[in-house]
Amino acid sequence: MKPTSQKKNHTNFLVQGSILAIASIVSRIIGLLYRGPLTDIIGDLGNDYYSTAFEIYSLLLLISSCSLPLAVSKMVSARVSQGKMKDAYRVFKAAMVFGMCTGLIACLLVFFFADIFADILKTPFAVFALRVLAPTLFIVAILGVIRGFFQGLGTMMPSAVSQIVEQIINAVVSVVAAYYLFAYGAKIGAVLGDEGDYAAAYGAAGGTLGTGAGALAGLLFVLFVFVVYKRVLNKKLRRDRSAVQETYGQILKALIFTVVPVLLSTTLYNLSAIVDQGIFKNIANLQGYTTEQIHTFWGVFGGKYRVLVNVPISIASAVVSASVPAITASFANRDREGVLLKTSNAIHYSMVVAFPCAVGLGVLASPVLQMLFHDSTALSAHMLQFGVVSVIFYSLSTLSNGILQGINRMRVPVVNAAIALLLQSGLLVFLMYVCNLNIYAVIWANTFFAFVMCLLNGIGIYKYMGFRQKIIKSYVIPAASAAIMGVIVYGVYFVVQLVIKINTISTIISIAAGGFSYFVIMLLLKGLAREDLLAFPGGRKLIILGEKMHLLN
Repeated sequence: MKPTSQKKNHTNFLVQGSILAIASIVSRIIGLLYRGPLTDIIGDLGNDYYSTAFEIYSLLLLISSCSLPLAVSKMVSARVSQGKMKDAYRVFKAAMVFGMCTGLIACLLVFFFADIFADILKTPFAVFALRVLAPTLFIVAILGVIRGFFQGLGTMMPSAVSQIVEQIINAVVSVVAAYYLFAYGAKIGAVLGDEGDYAAAYGAAGGTLGTGAGALAGLLFVLFVFVVYKRVLNKKLRRDRSAVQETYGQILKALIFTVVPVLLSTTLYNLSAIVDQGIFKNIANLQGYTTEQIHTFWGVFGGKYRVLVNVPISIASAVVSASVPAITASFANRDREGVLLKTSNAIHYSMVVAFPCAVGLGVLASPVLQMLFHDSTALSAHMLQFGVVSVIFYSLSTLSNGILQGINRMRVPVVNAAIALLLQSGLLVFLMYVCNLNIYAVIWANTFFAFVMCLLNGIGIYKYMGFRQKIIKSYVIPAASAAIMGVIVYGVYFVVQLVIKINTISTIISIAAGGFSYFVIMLLLKGLAREDLLAFPGGRKLIILGEKMHLLN
């Protein structure tokens, strides 16, 4: 194989990752747009109920099926790379049965024990939203298996489009259902003498109804794609002349051994949210904060802060979805050079995106909150400004988890996540009890958790791969470029706002100026080359632009 084609093969997974990243960005933007009107309807109190229900739902989703797409894509990719299409399809069928069983169990568990889960987190009125979310666990389990199968085949398009379809339906149904159920809950509350809590609780349940409707729409879309693809799949299955086929028992065993480590690492990785909420609400209650203050703190944290920081982090998750099958395929074929190159490209791509997102959110914290949530309070802005560095650490730790899983070091992220979770919990208790930092303690503890994961995973990647990332190109140059961009963004916003005095327009113009200036500075500092740009959405147009500006040789 020629070096150029080999390089193209090694960076193709980033193109697939960029497809999924675009879908993630579009989905998150849709999510941001509807969370504004949703928050207007249900308020910070409703956001607390909504976020609490989602914390529990997300944990059960992780346990039941969230590890399936990654595990399925990893197993399918390994078999496809070796020409074993029949075994790859058997993986899909075994995973489907497995996913349906675990999804159904999780659905029943959440529905019948919702009140217990809500009471543990000191938020009993979250029970309505939690019960509405229960059936979604079964739907998402099936959806995840199909997405994982296509990702293992090397195409992210079904997952990408289904994400957008899912989020559009979610947005429409969430706002409409929240509006009508909020009014219905107010009527019930008026009869029972607790109008505010019931209105917020029913409104939050309406918001979660959109999640289920969106997941169902996404599932119907990927099922349609699968039916259309079935003819091509059957041809590939007939061409497979493999003499030895794995039994379903062998595949199921391999699936369980793949799922369990991924499950443990992702569960521990995301368990921090549940632990944070439990520690925060219990200690805040002991410290004398009122119930209303606690609900407001967590409503802002879960309904605004986390929604915003998760947008750039989702890009790292998209890169993981693309890189794990690609790294697994190279690892299965004992292509060490391919594994190292794909790892380097994935980290570089993620950091090029994470640094400017973190700086941009920090500089424009208040304007963005005003634009999306009509929130001009110092609490929300300060939370976002203090927590934006977590965007970088969570992006890198999410990706490094996937890289270790891709080289079959499944146990390493589990141990690292357990260590990080213990240290984070201790730090959170200290920051609340000793420093009395209330909700800011949660933000700092979250950031510390992601930092520890980055550190430990980085040690693991070096130990098992002998991998060394290019520090200057992947970290120093993006950081410096983002810092300069931050100054430009602030200046543009200040000047435009001074002239037109319309926050939304000023914010959008400053974001556009930031994106363009970051691109220019990265090219000037040699942080991006032609092959790097090809992996980005619209990469060829970016190259043409760079050439016209005489910034690319």
